[in-house]
Amino acid sequence: MLLEADAIGQAGRYERSPERLDEVLGVCEGDREDGESRSSFLRYLEERGLGEICLVTSDKSLGLLETLPRFFPEARWQRCVVPFYRNVYSAVPRGKAREVALMLEAIHSQEDLPVAREKVEAVVEKLEAMKLRKAATIVKDGCEETLSHFHFPSEQRKRLRTDNALERLNREIRRRTKVAGNFPDGESALMLVSARVRHVASTQWGKRSLPEHGTLAGTGPGTTAGNCCDLKKIRHSPSGACCPRTKSAKNTE
Repeated sequence: MLLEADAIGQAGRYERSPERLDEVLGVCEGDREDGESRSSFLRYLEERGLGEICLVTSDKSLGLLETLPRFFPEARWQRCVVPFYRNVYSAVPRGKAREVALMLEAIHSQEDLPVAREKVEAVVEKLEAMKLRKAATIVKDGCEETLSHFHFPSEQRKRLRTDNALERLNREIRRRTKVAGNFPDGESALMLVSARVRHVASTQWGKRSLPEHGTLAGTGPGTTAGNCCDLKKIRHSPSGACCPRTKSAKNTE
């Protein structure tokens, strides 16, 4: 099952939005966060005409990372910086958390990718000098996954490096389903969730768009933003696991 947003034609095929507004492309129920559930959802979107994805922003969901290259091999993956920061903070004493937070934010505030990578090396060295070796290891091993947004125009990077918009939507869905209580079946839960998502998409999301920009870095010669980034990104998170063929309502958040 799929919720048809403003960018979906009546025939069920995806059509680009000329205004490049944020769009909700699909809503399905799923009871797992594994590769099979993610694969079913991505296949469903692909069959409806979705293509030319430039960037996927998400938590580090193994199911998504395993299936994404099969359907959209040219799409870059951006690890949401929020959970990454939390992983680093978990290895930092409370008294040093603020200082470390400023160091991490400085990485993602650099002007381009090479400078950001140099900043990562500097932050790792400083963390080791502060005797925060575990935090230094987390940054060294995982920070590269959070730098994909540097391949895109600077005015868009702040929104591309997190999946906060989807997390807010998930919180709204949880709030509405909690009020409703138990559902007799998955279809009834999906109807409520779809109605709420449609409302949010037509009000809050429907009024937002990315800034104007020119050619995207790393997308090939002659490829402009209008050719491949009208969607901006497909955002997924573990709490938004989707699968069009399952019938359980265990995870309809």
